[in-house]
Amino acid sequence: MLNKVVLIGRLTKDPEIRYLPSGVAVTTFFLAVNRNFTNQQGEREADFLPIVTWRGLAETCSKYLSKGRLVAVAGRIQTRSYETQTGERRYVTEIVADEVQFLDRADTSSDRGYPGGNYSSPDSMDDTPGFEPIEGEDDELPF
Repeated sequence: MLNKVVLIGRLTKDPEIRYLPSGVAVTTFFLAVNRNFTNQQGEREADFLPIVTWRGLAETCSKYLSKGRLVAVAGRIQTRSYETQTGERRYVTEIVADEVQFLDRADTSSDRGYPGGNYSSPDSMDDTPGFEPIEGEDDELPF
């Protein structure tokens, strides 16, 4: 079985980072991804997809990404559910990213800087923070 998604789009707002009680970082942001066709009015539509990153990748995205930045995201689709305070069951579908590539340069007047390159989650899912740059610039898709 395969659950892999690759998206290219722009952030709709700055990433939001939070830390779990265990100290693990989680960042969420929405990615606007254009559709390949236009609607009946001749306008191009977009999908707004929730992206979640964990640990060191979450900290990197929080530090260097901002609204409007163009990024490529690779990860998996995840559906989860929770119960509201009123007892209503809610379902959430999101992309859990294990790789994020910054595709444009940040505004040079910004104090965020720009590290450039690809970033991915560590192979192990332990609580070790950090990110691993992907060496080489072959950038070929694996399919």
